[in-house]
Amino acid sequence: MRPDSARLADLAGQWRSAYIHIPFCARVCPYCDFAVVAGQDDLVQRYHRAVISEIEMSDEWGPLDAVFIGGGTPSRLPPELAGSMIEALDSKFGLASDVEISMEANPEDINATSSSAFSKAGVSRLSMGVQSFDDVVLRELGRQHTSDQAQNAVAAAQAVFPRVSIDLIYGHPVETNLSWEQTLDLTLALGIDHVSAYSLTVELGTPLSRAVTNGYPAPDDDVQADRWERAAERLEERFVRYEVSNYATEQPCRYNLATWAQGEYEAFGLGAHGHRGGIRTRNLRRIDRYMEAVESGKRPLAGETVVSGWDREQERLMLGLRRAAGVITGPGGRRVLELHPEFVKAGIVKEENGRIVVVRTLLTDTIIREVLTMPPPE
Repeated sequence: MRPDSARLADLAGQWRSAYIHIPFCARVCPYCDFAVVAGQDDLVQRYHRAVISEIEMSDEWGPLDAVFIGGGTPSRLPPELAGSMIEALDSKFGLASDVEISMEANPEDINATSSSAFSKAGVSRLSMGVQSFDDVVLRELGRQHTSDQAQNAVAAAQAVFPRVSIDLIYGHPVETNLSWEQTLDLTLALGIDHVSAYSLTVELGTPLSRAVTNGYPAPDDDVQADRWERAAERLEERFVRYEVSNYATEQPCRYNLATWAQGEYEAFGLGAHGHRGGIRTRNLRRIDRYMEAVESGKRPLAGETVVSGWDREQERLMLGLRRAAGVITGPGGRRVLELHPEFVKAGIVKEENGRIVVVRTLLTDTIIREVLTMPPPE
């Protein structure tokens, strides 16, 4: 099936997945608002034991069709620790015969030796945080690798992993049209099979947010829109766009497809978010509190939210409308068409074959905001 297949998009909702969060970083990037810690490598072994314990505390469920090890910087883990976490998931839930195990990595951590070791540990898909192939942009983003290092890391990964993806970030004020064009040129030349391209976002509480408040130039919305359009134009020379920001040649990211299909997934580690039985859970975000909870035999939950009724229908649309395949119309989609016929008249959305699809992709967030505020049918 094509990456943007409606059948695949819907099938993903039946998959069972797991997410493991690895919070450790050499340094925190100025734009990052994830649950991460820097300079605390002495906690790695203890944290690893805590994640294993948390997995063992969970209810039996499975087998798992997809696993995603995210961060933070999972590639800072010794490969044998990543492998034992995967073994713990297999022991607790079982892994499907065709399970996809994705792991995020930074280019400075990836070479022939580490690629081989992570592959032997069970990782089948490497997602690398390249962000840009412009060294000036990389420095401003707070990254620790260079363009040449990123290209070498991708080559090393391709020699081992069946699927290699890179992440790109566009729209930094120091980035030029030529810089972005050259990043896209190199991306296409690499021969990888997946790309995620995201706009730089100023998140409250991050160093970037504080810098912007103090006069550092903020990303320009119009420039970012232009960069997204250029990315779509160029990347679709080789890839199929299957979500607003994601492109694949043949194999989309299985874990991401499952989450956009409102699928269920277990989540382990600092600040990790899970979804089971209509309940969304979130873990503690302070590493000391997380480990203390697990080490005392408690699930490290910070809270949970029951998502049901109209809220669940709105969530289904919010997630599904990001996909190129759109989402089955259902009561929520019919409500959108009832309240906003102008969206169809303006060519922003369409309904066909029982699905509602956002045609003008750059307006996806606008449509989603309307979805989240619309009242239920009377």
